[in-house]
Order: sequence, then C-alpha cells, then structure tokens
Amino acid sequence: MKKIATLLFVLAITLTACTGDQGPMGPPGFDGIDGVDGADGGIIVSSAFEIDVNFTADNNYSYTENYGFEVLPSDVTLVYILWETNNGTDIWRMLPQSVYFDDGTLVYNYDFTRTDVRFFLDGTKKFNTLDAEWTQNQTFRVVVVPADNVDGVDISNLNEVMQATNITHFDIK
Repeated sequence: MKKIATLLFVLAITLTACTGDQGPMGPPGFDGIDGVDGADGGIIVSSAFEIDVNFTADNNYSYTENYGFEVLPSDVTLVYILWETNNGTDIWRMLPQSVYFDDGTLVYNYDFTRTDVRFFLDGTKKFNTLDAEWTQNQTFRVVVVPADNVDGVDISNLNEVMQATNITHFDIK
C-alpha cells in the first residue's frame, strides 16, 4: 500500500511539473465597447439627453419633447429630476416624485412613446398656487435604454444606469 501511495505521489509530481510550448497565438478578439463591429451579436446603444422644462398654465403644466433618435418598441425610457445640489454634487431622483404640501400633493411624472417623452405635473395641489421653484427651470435627464440592459440594474440610481449603459454624457436640449 505504501508503494502505491509513493508511486501515485511521484506520478502526480511528474505530471504537474512538466511544461511545454505555449502553442500558437489564438485569433484576435473584438476590441470592446468602442470598437465592436457588431458581427457576433449587434451593438446595444443607449441614448440620453438633459432638458430644462417650465410648467405653466399655458402648457397645461405639461411639456412634450421628441427624442430626435430611433427608439425601438422594446426600449425603456427612464426619467430623473435634478432634486437638489449638495456641496456642488447634483442629486437626481427617478420619476415619479411626490412633494407634500398642507393643501395637497404635487407629483412630477412622465410618460413616453416611441417618438417622444412627456413631462407633467400631477396631484391634488392647485398648480397655479405653486412658487416658481416648483414649476420653472426643472431639469430632467432622460435615458432611453434597450430593455436587455436594465436587467439586474438599480434603475432608481442614475449613476448605475449610466454605467450599465455606457453613457458618459448627456446632450442638452
């Protein structure tokens, strides 16, 4: 039994200690996100833009913006509002967002189609009584994401969505 164990030990050492030629170099792979030619699965592209909106009685506290790019039926539109700035850092919140007043509720909301996105105020608050800080120069970030890209991503976190979809900047509309 001792001889068999010794023989197996020597055999294991011999087989794991051997080295040989590395072999020929394999074929080159694709370059990655920026250099992919799309031959093996296509390119998944996300589009995004930033827009300032004024909500007024004249526009019925609603504003519609055309995308200006192709949106597929399976794409998902996500909208974030610039909620505040803390020590120079922008803080974004995903819509819808609610604000509670003594005399009612204000809700920033949106809907979308394949051609446009609509921002609107909703709730029980009388919109004509709102101060300008709630209706003027509201900044939104719109991200149109292929549905395949949002699986497992915390869509309430704008930074995580940007990272998952390789968005590095927002076009200003």
